[in-house]
Amino acid sequence: METTPEQIEAHVSAAHEAYEAARDVPPAVRARWLTAVADRLDAHAAELVALAVEETHLTQPRLTGELTRTTFQARLLAAEVVAGEHLDATIDHADTSWGMGPRPDLRRVNVPLGVVAVFGASNFPFAFSVFGGDTVSALAAGCSVVHKVHSAHPRLGARTAELVVSALEDAGAPAGLFSSVHGRPAGPALIDHPLTRAGAFTGSEHAGRLLFDRANARPVPIPFYGELGSINPVFVTRAAWQARGDEIVRGYVASYTLGVGQFCTKPGVLVVPAPVDERLATLEAAARDVAPAAMLTPRLASSFRIARDALVQRGGVDLLIRGDASDTPAPTLMAISADRARADRSVLAEEVFGPASLLVGYDDEAELPGLAALFEGQLTATLHAEPADDVAALVRAIADRAGRVLWNGWPTGVSVTYAQQHGGPYPATTAPSTTSVGTAAIRRFTRPVAYQAFPDHQLPPPLREANPWGVRRRVDGAWHEPDRAR
Repeated sequence: METTPEQIEAHVSAAHEAYEAARDVPPAVRARWLTAVADRLDAHAAELVALAVEETHLTQPRLTGELTRTTFQARLLAAEVVAGEHLDATIDHADTSWGMGPRPDLRRVNVPLGVVAVFGASNFPFAFSVFGGDTVSALAAGCSVVHKVHSAHPRLGARTAELVVSALEDAGAPAGLFSSVHGRPAGPALIDHPLTRAGAFTGSEHAGRLLFDRANARPVPIPFYGELGSINPVFVTRAAWQARGDEIVRGYVASYTLGVGQFCTKPGVLVVPAPVDERLATLEAAARDVAPAAMLTPRLASSFRIARDALVQRGGVDLLIRGDASDTPAPTLMAISADRARADRSVLAEEVFGPASLLVGYDDEAELPGLAALFEGQLTATLHAEPADDVAALVRAIADRAGRVLWNGWPTGVSVTYAQQHGGPYPATTAPSTTSVGTAAIRRFTRPVAYQAFPDHQLPPPLREANPWGVRRRVDGAWHEPDRAR
């Protein structure tokens, strides 16, 4: 099922018309659309989860939880739309006594970009796919969406899209506000279309970089929010290793094998005091406890074996726990010394998508900030330490390279909330100042416009004196809460 060029043209044109029709609807209306889709997906949860089990090999409990997360996220962002936080409405009244000279009446608000091309992910068939975070945040911002369904779960993608379209239609949204396309050629075509105003992607560094470069090579470049890959290193101080090393080992194995190692936040490297095989028995026992499961697709299983075996064959890399070559791969664990990692820092940039990870052994804790500096941009970085440890330099080093920094935890688990940051410096993402999870994700699909000296009735509703949309605003430098009782 491949969408033709003519169909893509029709989808994008219809999406643009829908955007124009819906860009200025009140927040309560837009929130109602998002909630209607969440309700529709919940009502069809059993059907959707069954389809996902068939196409992805993921378990029913995992998929049920992911769908719950997906609809929760839609409702959370709907509430954020009503609050208007993403609008960042700011009013500076005219002031003849302003310090640098008289200032005019200036009012700024974020406006939606337009049509957004969203690319679904293989490993999260709900949360990062058809009605996942990118789609929901783009719709919440006031944009329209054309979604490219991932080839790993085409039937699920098609059915979910049908439900999204019907729910939006029943809720009164304009036709074309959301639609879906299929097939590899659809991706470049969406990015190239002159009416497309932004792209959002979760997937491999190779595919994401191709689309990112294409978005920037257009006659009129567009923002491209790509999540491309992450090693998610974990650093363990000597005191923590001595105090609770076995506990850390068990948590580490559980984290890097979660979902058969197919999480974007999987810890791909654990940095511990040498010798790294000090707790090998605990590592082996934890690995034996991991239940075998199939990877998402045979192609991903093949890619995993190739990447894992290539890393095993790198100079200085020792195999501690040998996996296997099946489509339900047992965990693999490798090790390398800090000296060898410094000599070939590229070994720390090899993302292996699947149940494999690398231990790095250091001799002196003073090495840790320098080892952290060897890593490229990351979604997460984790520190396991004791309260008395002096880790200020290490924390600075990992915060320079990661969007989310964890203390004594594990990165596989991304809460959908207000303060979440799911993004990081390249190559983790192409836009390190943004997040694809949480309420702040909406702002990716907006841009600020300032209105100077406009009559009140000509201003967008969030900037009018009466604040008809009832949003939070900054007025003359002070935050003003709306009167919700109106």
